[in-house]
This record gives sequence, structure tokens and C-alpha cells, in this order.
Amino acid sequence: MLKPRIAILALLFLLQSGLAPFAQQPAPAGVAPPSEQRKTSEPYTGDLSIFESPGRDERLHINRVMDILGVAPGKAVADVGAGSGWFTVRAAKRVGKDGLVYAIDINPEAIRYIGERAGKDQLQNVKTILSKPDDPLLPPTSVDAVLLLKTYHEVAQPVVLMQHLRAALRSGAKVGIIDRNGNGEDHGVGRDVVIREAKQAGYKLLEKYDFVKGDKMDYFLVFTAEE
Repeated sequence: MLKPRIAILALLFLLQSGLAPFAQQPAPAGVAPPSEQRKTSEPYTGDLSIFESPGRDERLHINRVMDILGVAPGKAVADVGAGSGWFTVRAAKRVGKDGLVYAIDINPEAIRYIGERAGKDQLQNVKTILSKPDDPLLPPTSVDAVLLLKTYHEVAQPVVLMQHLRAALRSGAKVGIIDRNGNGEDHGVGRDVVIREAKQAGYKLLEKYDFVKGDKMDYFLVFTAEE
């Protein structure tokens, strides 16, 4: 059995070296410590046709959203959390045959659904990506615009996701986030939280809007990567 003085010295050594059994290890870069991680909603895995409700184009003013993000003929766009591909097909028609839309989702069923939808609509400019929860797996410098439509509140590691996304952005690319004010687990997240997390990931806020939906609960934030 160790003498008290030797035991104390041994414990101090373990604490200083980070080897003590209960020593708190630093979180990986970009990952908030557990005590600081906010609540998130479970990713949606239900009926994808729910996103195809009549009049959604008008309620979300999607053409104005695309104008603000610079979705134009020949551009490359990423739809992160694409779901049914509702935004994917609209962006694909906007960018035309010389453009490209990446439809990104962590749900294999959504990826299958979008692939079939693109084939049925003869949209040859749609590429699907089955991504990781914290990484869209986009090629480097591949996109001019990104939209996360009612997706951000489901991301458990939003800072890490946004950091990975940065590598895919071309010069001047815009990242749009449409979500609703909430507490994280009620299918919404406060806009100030999103702005703070985006800043942590290396983005600056360009513009903020509340024209999406008349109840003003939804907001539209536009970011670009810090130089």
C-alpha cells in the first residue's frame, strides 16, 4: 500500500497528465462540451410527401429565397437536409442543364426518393449524397449556394457541420438557413443561437429576413465564410 505522501504525488501526476480516471478531457475542435450542447429535435423519418403541401412555394417565398442566394443558371447548389427533394427540384430547374444541385440527406430513404423523383422529372443535374450527421460530404470548392431548409434544428453538432461545409464553398458562396424560433427540441431553434454557432464555425452574417411565412416565427439567415 502506498504511503499517503506518495499516493498524493501519484494522483497529482495523473491529474496533470490527463490520465486520472475522472479527469475531464477537452472536447475535439468545434465540438461543444456536453454541458454546452443545446437540445435538438429528432431527424424526421416519416412520410416524405408531407413536404409537398400545396402553396408551400408561396408561403416560403422560395423564388425570392433563391434570388437572394444567387441560385441562377449554371450555378452549383447544395440542398442540405433535402428530405423529399422539394427544394432540390426547384433549384435544379433554376440552375438549368449547365448547373448542378447536390441533394444531401442522412436518411437513405430520402436519398432513394429523390433519386427516383429526379429520374421521373428528367432532372439530370441532380446528384444525391448520403451524408454523415456532421458532414455533408461535398467535394471541395464545389458549390455557389447552400440552403438548410427546416433542417438546422435537427443537427446535433451544428458547428462541426458548418465547419465541414466551409471546405465546399466557392469564393463568395452564400449559405442560407431557414428555420423557426424554438428551443431546439420543438422543431425550432432561436435565430440568435444559429448566428452564434455560425460565427463559431467561421461565418459572418450577411442578411436576415422574416418574410418566410406570415406568422414571423420563421426566419431566413444568410451567411458567408469569413476570409
